[in-house]
Amino acid sequence: MTNSASAKDKIFVHEHYAIHYRPAGRAQWAGEARPAYAALFVLGGRVRWQADDGRGGELRESGLLVAAPGESASARGARVETLTLSVAPAFVLDCAVRARLTRDDARITFPAQAIEHDLRLARLARDLADELRSAETGHELIVAALIEQILIQLLRRYASIRHADELELSRAGLIDRRIRRAVELMHSHLAEELPLEELAAAAYLSPFHFARLFKKLTGLPPHAYLAALRIERARTLLATTDDSITEIAARVGYANSSHFGKAFRQFNGITPRAFRAALVKAVV
Repeated sequence: MTNSASAKDKIFVHEHYAIHYRPAGRAQWAGEARPAYAALFVLGGRVRWQADDGRGGELRESGLLVAAPGESASARGARVETLTLSVAPAFVLDCAVRARLTRDDARITFPAQAIEHDLRLARLARDLADELRSAETGHELIVAALIEQILIQLLRRYASIRHADELELSRAGLIDRRIRRAVELMHSHLAEELPLEELAAAAYLSPFHFARLFKKLTGLPPHAYLAALRIERARTLLATTDDSITEIAARVGYANSSHFGKAFRQFNGITPRAFRAALVKAVV
């Protein structure tokens, strides 16, 4: 989500999820496909949205957009109050299993993507925004409880759950074990150049077959997935360390801090400096 920088932005970063509240203003949700589940809650105003399959329309207050890993949607609006949520695939599945909604071999998607006028979700999102704004003692526990309530409501009412016995659980969600080896290589070598041939070799596949299987299972080409991982790691480092932005850029594979800043803003809708200034509390 992007709009003009605001000192009232509130950001919360956790090991499993990230939340970004923005008060009313011009807004644009780029909604590029990424490795995590993503949701955009419209708390006030209205947006025009467009999915990558051609669907689109208008969402008003109490509406939201939701995208599974590898899916994308976009939204634009003026004078819109929003809350965006990014959640790791393994955490979503873990929540579904603990709620006894499925087993741990399920693929979870949200076919509707645009959800209109769900008052319960709207109330939970509003409570989440209020908790970020107040940041009173113990807010971390309340935020965690609200996140799980939001996920369970989404899973109960809007999720499509299919079992996939041939896949295994990883921090990327359910993937083929060959792809898992490549994902782990990405996580452990974020600051390094990783040619397609090296990633494919980790999966014991030819580059052609690896790239095709990787996109089929994650929704993203391998290097787009790697770029998203780098920015997600940078987000965590900004929230949990005092390292300079230049140092963080280098730690996630950017030799040039200006290139890092541009990539970070495209992904998060806010500059690294503004992101750090808006942090409420990091829990990792």
